[in-house]
Amino acid sequence: MTLDGGTRCLRNVLGRFATGVVAVAATDPADGTRAGLVANSFCSVSLEPALVSFCVAHTSSSWPRIRAAGLLGISILGAGQKEAANRLAASGTDKFRGLPWTRSPDGTPVLEGSLAWLECSVEAEHPAGDHTIVVTRVRALDATADGEPLLFYRGAFGGFSR
Repeated sequence: MTLDGGTRCLRNVLGRFATGVVAVAATDPADGTRAGLVANSFCSVSLEPALVSFCVAHTSSSWPRIRAAGLLGISILGAGQKEAANRLAASGTDKFRGLPWTRSPDGTPVLEGSLAWLECSVEAEHPAGDHTIVVTRVRALDATADGEPLLFYRGAFGGFSR
């Protein structure tokens, strides 16, 4: 098969690769509100120095607000956080309304019930097609809960069975 089928074909093939899901959030320094998005492109880049990355669509209205904050929180979502992922993936202004959250040591929003969180600063951004690859430096982190991860597979959030 070739890419002649366009983006639908590419989505169909790549959708068969299950990924974990993270929430990326920060407090907007301009007005003090929280901004957030979800990413399924999260990965470890380096252990020394501690770097992680995720990708953001160029069309994201949340990313400029998160970037402006300087520090951002990354919550590794658990299987029970499908509603939170859907809320943060949707367009809108107050994505955090009704979502339980807390703050990392330096004040970044972290979703309660997440399996783990990382507090990061932006290290680099690399344009890549219709997305930007964001590389962040880990400043603080903690594994806060045991449980199954939230997965993204074939266009939907879910879990897995063993």
